[in-house]
Amino acid sequence: MEIWINPACSKCRSAISLLDAEGADYTVRRYLEDVPTEDEIRAVLERLGLEPWDITRTQEAAAKELGLKEWARDAGTRDRWVKALAEHPKLIQRPIITADDGTALVARTDEAVRDALSR
Repeated sequence: MEIWINPACSKCRSAISLLDAEGADYTVRRYLEDVPTEDEIRAVLERLGLEPWDITRTQEAAAKELGLKEWARDAGTRDRWVKALAEHPKLIQRPIITADDGTALVARTDEAVRDALSR
């Protein structure tokens, strides 16, 4: 299991604390420092069953600068969204846990973290 985190994020710290409390075996990826490639983002999106706009933090300054709220959300713009996430990783929703069963989830709640542990 791997968890993508921003250490400054309280939801990330909470998820790590719960994983530790449960004795989980996991790897931490500080995705602002170890930025995922476009292919890695596509792979995680497939595991999540989501589209790039579903995991984009549209309130971030970079999102506003890029005008993301006005971007189309369709198959034709999917690559543009993925590229924006790779170039501006702060836009990626967090934390994301890739579970051992091949799935992934955005683990913003304790329930989601427990769900990842059960997979």
